[in-house]
Amino acid sequence: MDREILRRLEKLNQLQLTEEQKDSFLAFYAKQTEEMAILDSVDTESVERMVHVMPIYTVVREDKVIKKYSREDLQKGAPETTEGYWQVPRLVE
Repeated sequence: MDREILRRLEKLNQLQLTEEQKDSFLAFYAKQTEEMAILDSVDTESVERMVHVMPIYTVVREDKVIKKYSREDLQKGAPETTEGYWQVPRLVE
């Protein structure tokens, strides 16, 4: 990246960088470009691709229907019931 590209990016993003900030950015970008070139030079043909660093296992349990409470047990504490349903006071008239 050169100063002309940085100037266009500055205008596009409506920024006003000082000369010191521009120099700092260009030095940082140059360093990153060098490091990317080093990484690109590494031969990775024999390395197997991976999506996750650690293997992911899905733990699936058997789905069993267990009826722990009966309707009658749950309605023991209800103040009033009608035909197996909780009876509540009317709130809206």
